Amino acid sequence: MYRIIRRFRRAAATTAVLAVVALTANACGGQDSAGAAGSSSEIHIGAWLPLSGAVAAYGVPQKAGADAYFKMLNAKGGINGRKVRWTVKDNAFDPQQTVQIARELVGQDKVVAIVNANGTSQAEAAFPFVLTQSKVPILNEQGGAESWYKPPRTGLFGTQTLYEDQAAAIAAWAVQDGAKKILVVHSDPAAFVNVAKQVEPVAKQVDPSVEVNRLAVKFQTTDYTPVISKVKADKPQAVILILTSPEAAAFLKEAKLQGLSLPTYAYAPVAAESTVSLAKDAAEGLKAVQLVRAPSDPDPAVKEFRTAMAKYEPGQTAGFLALWGWSNAKVFAEIAKTIKGPVTSQSVITAYEKASAVDPGVSPVMKFSASDHLGTRSVQRVVVKNGVWTSVGDFYTPPARG
Repeated sequence: MYRIIRRFRRAAATTAVLAVVALTANACGGQDSAGAAGSSSEIHIGAWLPLSGAVAAYGVPQKAGADAYFKMLNAKGGINGRKVRWTVKDNAFDPQQTVQIARELVGQDKVVAIVNANGTSQAEAAFPFVLTQSKVPILNEQGGAESWYKPPRTGLFGTQTLYEDQAAAIAAWAVQDGAKKILVVHSDPAAFVNVAKQVEPVAKQVDPSVEVNRLAVKFQTTDYTPVISKVKADKPQAVILILTSPEAAAFLKEAKLQGLSLPTYAYAPVAAESTVSLAKDAAEGLKAVQLVRAPSDPDPAVKEFRTAMAKYEPGQTAGFLALWGWSNAKVFAEIAKTIKGPVTSQSVITAYEKASAVDPGVSPVMKFSASDHLGTRSVQRVVVKNGVWTSVGDFYTPPARG
């Protein structure tokens, strides 16, 4: 999940204590440290998702997309004759609740893997119990950090291109479009600052003469009048937005009001339906990167997604967020199909380590190995055309950082 800075860092010490308590309590209960065993009739997996609270707008559609995929899959016979049972519990995007949910999913529900869950700090709170103590894999988590995969952790595999690589992609895009002076407008929390800092090195790697400046904006600012004035004073040739979707929409609307028209680029958190619905015509022409193809694309794999959403999750929007869930569910299923014999926690881990080319169609080809647990660095370029996000070209791998 996008690193929305709500409560991420406020209880790091408490989270650590809770993780230790959960680990100890489960050890006393006799949890099998070799991971969950498989069933001959079904594959039981689980997830924690924010289905209530401030970021339910992310978790609810993500769940709908994965639900649509698993329902379609089960209607066709499941995975090698086994139906998929996906147990989802609401963590309200809270690390403490996530630790408790992890105990329930692993200790009581006996899931063989956590699949398509959501949240960076939330997952980190559960790592000691799930990965280390129980040896149950966490797969395709929405969110993540570079430290998760360097070095790789046993049982942890990701499908989301890191935010730092997203910044590299839009930096290269802006320079390739001819910008010689770029202004990065970003929220002020550390997570946003870190991503914003990735722009300059890659931009200069593409063209050493490029000038890159940064403008920090207080998180959740709603009045962008002074921000746009500062942008105009800087006189950039392009702007890169490292903001949340509502903040980006506020920026675009105020820029239009003040007559500021510049090529504008953004990372994946901005490439959402909400940005267009909030900014309306001010979003026209906005360029961004995404983790999946645009949901409006005529591509057959995307059409399959829209059809399944209409059939199995009527009333839910077939947008980017649902497509994330769909893609993550499909990656898991494609890898699980390669398992011969019981589907256990260990057999799933082994299968992921051997999955060298998994093509979900709607997202980049995923390549895993024993030494590389992050499936992709690629992104999809998207542009707002006639009020709709539209894919531009195919998936693209940005220049290597550092």
